[in-house]
Amino acid sequence: MARPVKEINKEQFESLCNLQCTLDEIAGFFKCNSDTINAWCKRTYNEGFSDTYKKYSQNGKISLRRYQYRLAEKNASMAIWLGKQWLGQTEKIEATTSFEDLTPLKDLLKGSDKDV
Repeated sequence: MARPVKEINKEQFESLCNLQCTLDEIAGFFKCNSDTINAWCKRTYNEGFSDTYKKYSQNGKISLRRYQYRLAEKNASMAIWLGKQWLGQTEKIEATTSFEDLTPLKDLLKGSDKDV
């Protein structure tokens, strides 16, 4: 006798994808293994987990990006980070060279010649 087909709630599955959960996390949530999730995706969506996940995880990425942009309006660090990630902005590093009075160093080096 064949094992009964595991029932997986489609809305819950799509919500977990939306939250960027991994295959193992989703399988753990439904108390099954990753092969069961993959087989369920093939029966339900006519494609494997990977392709299904790509479709249903996009909304989560959009929500995260939306939240980051709202946060950047109030948080300078987030605005700087987004500028670096998306706009190629970098922090300008200025190299300055200063020549101080090197007389004490020269005197020290002259003194070491006498010790040798």
